[in-house]
Order: sequence, then C-alpha cells, then structure tokens
Amino acid sequence: MKQAALDAWVRKQEGLSCVTRQDLETLQLKKLNQLLKREKERGGFYGNLPFRLDSLEEVKELPFTTEEDLRREGNRMVLLSQSLIERVRTETTSGTTGTAKRIYYSEEDQNRTVSFFAAGLSELVHKGEKTMICMPFSGARGLGELISEAVCQLEATPVKAGIGRTYGELLDILEEEKPETFVGMPIPLLSLLRLKPKNSLQRALISADVCPKGIQKEIEMRLGSRLYPHYGSREMGLAGAVTCPAFQGMHLRENDILAEIVDQAGNPLPAGCWGELVITTLQAEAMPLIRYRTGDYTRFYAEPCSCGSVLHRLDQVSRMEQGQSMAELDEKLFSASGVIDYQTTLTKKGILVEGYGTAPLEMPGISNWREYPVEYRWRLVKKEDKPCYLGKRRIL
Repeated sequence: MKQAALDAWVRKQEGLSCVTRQDLETLQLKKLNQLLKREKERGGFYGNLPFRLDSLEEVKELPFTTEEDLRREGNRMVLLSQSLIERVRTETTSGTTGTAKRIYYSEEDQNRTVSFFAAGLSELVHKGEKTMICMPFSGARGLGELISEAVCQLEATPVKAGIGRTYGELLDILEEEKPETFVGMPIPLLSLLRLKPKNSLQRALISADVCPKGIQKEIEMRLGSRLYPHYGSREMGLAGAVTCPAFQGMHLRENDILAEIVDQAGNPLPAGCWGELVITTLQAEAMPLIRYRTGDYTRFYAEPCSCGSVLHRLDQVSRMEQGQSMAELDEKLFSASGVIDYQTTLTKKGILVEGYGTAPLEMPGISNWREYPVEYRWRLVKKEDKPCYLGKRRIL
C-alpha cells in the first residue's frame, strides 16, 4: 500500500532520508528546546518556563495554555514584530463582548500551511483537474486562498466557490466547471450530491465539521470513492492532520506539532483513550503555543497504520462542549433521503428544527431528542436557499 504523502512531506521538510518514531521524537525535543530558548530570551508570556527539557516526558510538567490565556495575553505570545506579521485571524465567541481571540501568522507560517495542504491534497487532486473549494475566501491569504495556492502547486485548477452561495449558484458551478474534486464541509457536500446525483465530482476532502458514519457512507457511495477527512484549527495554523490512502485515521503533522490527549483534569491519556487534544506548535514562527488546550475531543489510534507511516493518527474530532450530540442528530435527521439541510435552536419549549428538503417531503419524525421535545418546520428547498453551516446547525 502507498505510504501517506505526509511522510514524504516530513522527510523533505526536515531533510531526513526516512522517518522513525525515534527520529520524530528527537526532532520534536530539539524544536521544543529551540522554542523554549526563544521564549526565555524574549521574556514574554512563556518566559518563566525552563530553558530546556531533557526529554519529551518532561512536557507533562509544563503548565497548560487555555483559551482564556489566549484571549487575555495573546499579544504577549507573539514573537515577531508587527511588520513581519502577514495575517491575523480573529475569532469572537457568540453572545459575549469579551476580548477576541487572535492568532498571528508570519509569511513562513502561511507558506508551511500551503505546503502541508498540497501534501494532503496530493492524495486526491490530480494534475490537470479542477477542485471545487467550498471554504471561506477572505482575501490576504485567507483559508480559501491558501487551499487554492496548494491546488495550483499540484498543477490543478481551483474553482473558488467559497461559502455563502445559494444552492442554485453552487449547482451552476458544478454544471459549468465540472470539477473532479471537492474541498469543504461534509453536510454541504451531501446536500449538493442529493440535489444533483449526476455530476462530475469523484473525490472529496472534508474538514471543519464532524462527519457521522452514516453520512460518510452515503457520500462515498454517491462519489464512488472514499472520503479524505482533514483536521485543522487556527491555533495550529489551519493545517493539522489528514487522511492517507489506508483511510485509518488522520496522520498528524508531528514535525510541527507536539500533541497530547488529556482527561478533564489534565492527566495524560494513553493511545486509544478519548480525551481533549493538547498541542504545542513547535514550528510556528509568529505565535507559538505551548500545551494549548484546544477544547477538541478525540483520541490517538493505538495500532500502527497499515500504510506504514509512523505518524500518530487522530480519530474523529468534535468540540468538547458539543460532544457527539450534533453528530448524532445529523445521523438521525439525514437518514431521511429527502433532507437537504437544517438548523436547530434551543427554545423554552425544546429544540426547534427548521429545515428544507426535496419532494416527496418524507422527513424524520423524531419527537424527542435527549430530554428535549422536538418541533419541526420543514419546507421544499429552493434555488435561493443556502447551506446552513455550523453556526446555524449547532444546537445553541
């Protein structure tokens, strides 16, 4: 079986002829100590940490960095002058007026992300083909722009669909451009495949949302190929882990990211156990984070990957506060073939599900979800309707 393209990327980035676990851990310790040295010399947020560690085991003795730390002390975590910052990504929490969470990136940080994207996409994007990108395009090397750069590096053509388009517009793009591959969230992809069963799409990389098994199975059946899940976040430079041809989890970008799984109390968990993902961004030039608690729930696979890669693999990832509830609700509601999309709101009476679908309008009749009664408002989908995306689909 073909080994993960990410392994070749790691070897090229680090100048290694091969990659073993010992090689990786030696490299991680070296980069961690270089980072600690930078922090000590700067005297910033992490300036009180040790100058160096003798082993990776000692990482567990370092304090965690929390989302609140990032909001409150983020400026002190930046190691470069403002003139060397190429991009700042800002995230505010819905319903609050507190300090926004800002992550800073240098040009080199962004270039490394593009390089990683290209390695992951090389598993499914072929030279001379077109890739439909249904991710945000925000200018100045935003996420969509970085994915487009990676597609171009593979000598393929990006089709910049973005988000916020209507189903009518998306279907027109499919018909006119005839892309072979898709990059975006799983539910909008399923919606398009249900609206236009006969189309040009053959392969897809999904990201930014949990994809329940039932939905994954249907998408793969409609595409005629396996899905390539990807996991990333602003804090890890958007690029974190991607699936290989063995389809046995997402291989981590371990030359750049030191990852741990911990329980609610912060105690390290062994491979195979579910818990919170903690990251140290070893290679980040502008704003490295040390033992950052991501709030993401996942696990490392315990057994080795059949592709032969030694890179750790993540299982499915979801938000801690969300747990599996939204994925379970998706599994239930999208089991009805007529459902195109829906959004949920938690009201005083229970959960309100507002959705649209195709005719005949055969929708699921779940009367209760957990301890909440469920009320439905369904209608036929129109060309001017848009995918709901996470902010609307999540149970608020």
